[in-house]
Amino acid sequence: MKITKLTTYIVPPRWLFLKIETDEGVIGWGEPVVEGRALTTEAAVHELADYLIGKDPFLIEDHWTVLYRGGFYRGGAIHMSALAGIDQALWDIKGKALGQPVHSLLGGQVRDRIKVYSWIGGDRPSELAHNARQVVERGFKALKMNGCAELQIVDSNSRLDKAVEAIASVREAVGPDIGIAVDFHGRVHKPMAKVLARELDPYKLMFIEEPVLSENKEALRDIVNHTSTPIALGERLYSRWDFKSVLSDGYVDIIQPDLSHAGGITECRKIAAMAEAYDVALAPHCPLGPIALAACLQVDAVSYNAFIQEQSLGIHYNKSNDLLDYITNADVFAYADGFAAIPQGPGLGIEVNEDYVIERAKEGHRWRNPIWRHEDGSLAEW
Repeated sequence: MKITKLTTYIVPPRWLFLKIETDEGVIGWGEPVVEGRALTTEAAVHELADYLIGKDPFLIEDHWTVLYRGGFYRGGAIHMSALAGIDQALWDIKGKALGQPVHSLLGGQVRDRIKVYSWIGGDRPSELAHNARQVVERGFKALKMNGCAELQIVDSNSRLDKAVEAIASVREAVGPDIGIAVDFHGRVHKPMAKVLARELDPYKLMFIEEPVLSENKEALRDIVNHTSTPIALGERLYSRWDFKSVLSDGYVDIIQPDLSHAGGITECRKIAAMAEAYDVALAPHCPLGPIALAACLQVDAVSYNAFIQEQSLGIHYNKSNDLLDYITNADVFAYADGFAAIPQGPGLGIEVNEDYVIERAKEGHRWRNPIWRHEDGSLAEW
């Protein structure tokens, strides 16, 4: 079997899909995207494609190594996201050709299902208590929300109080047994992160996500001394080398590699194993589309330390299209009692509706994250 063609589709709301074809008619799908940089990632995919044409798609580890190490400059969001989508599609091809789910080829599943959580509240949190109750009524046992709107590097007590009050309202609305994850989203700088993390302790959160930006990870040393809440990090880390110091420093309890950013299934499986050796949990980041989620579930299936999976159904970004629109077997993501079953179909376990993908790609998208500014006119982290 030989790879014959790579085709990309930029589709709403903010996704990029990749189709890899072979001379035996087996097709694989991947989702290589950097949100807000879809066109750039698409160009990187086609640069990497030059090497793949004519190659055996089964040699996934070798292809990954060449596409990573074969260039003098390597790593970063664009390169690793392009590589991630290619990797997903190659695993999809191999599984389909052999009639096996990817997790079977990785050694077999260690779980039948995994807990999932739902987003509430949007970019600037609002109507939180009402949204939280709705999520619980739909059967979810965990939810995630942004912890605050923009905060300056040192901000007022009133802004912190507002954030704490919002989170308190969610805990009151859902009761003590629902998991609440609070995403600081890199918006909070070290001086405020210490204070906010401490103030949230009484609400027994499932975790605090990105209490500071990954590039400021040395601040975690101080933050963990102000809270007993588990700390999660990793959506803006792109390889096992990026995660190496995060794990060895010992300040993070949960890692969140993104299967569409951190080198795909091949790399994230290795990152998960590294984390297990440090007794660190795995909760893959995935506010993306169905191919990315299917890839996450394959790694969740074989990773002992995986405990929960993000998913984007109904997330505030999904305005024109949602998670299930681009697949014909939507039941593969039929959540029950707050869990998603591990897919059992061949490859990634999803059936992409190619005709609809082509139709929506005619519209495409140019999604960009908002640009926020503080009251003094300076840029605010989104």
